[in-house]
Amino acid sequence: QVQLVESGGGLVQPGGSLRLSCAASGFTLDNYNMGWFRQAPGKEREGVACISRSGITRYGDSVMGRFTLSRDNAKNTVYLQMNSLKPEDTAVYYCATDWYGSNCWLEPDAMDYWGKGTLVTVSS
Repeated sequence: QVQLVESGGGLVQPGGSLRLSCAASGFTLDNYNMGWFRQAPGKEREGVACISRSGITRYGDSVMGRFTLSRDNAKNTVYLQMNSLKPEDTAVYYCATDWYGSNCWLEPDAMDYWGKGTLVTVSS
């Protein structure tokens, strides 16, 4: 059974950092494309970062240079290191996997399985 469990969300002040984790079970994540997405209240879900099965990473324009996606194959976990956080980064962050694409894309419709999300709030 495919399962993705996010953790690491919370309240952080502007300029601060958080690291999100996504633990996968039921499959070996380095054989598939993985992505982080977020959804703020009243907005559509948007792609934040993704990593292809070959290890190529992509980032959304709004997080480029501030967020870093990494993968620990031994722990079957992907991480999202978020630095220089801004109030506009406030959202529920979701981990997802695409089992069929040849590359990773920051498109929610391309993903096949989703976690339940973890809330990140950036506020003073």
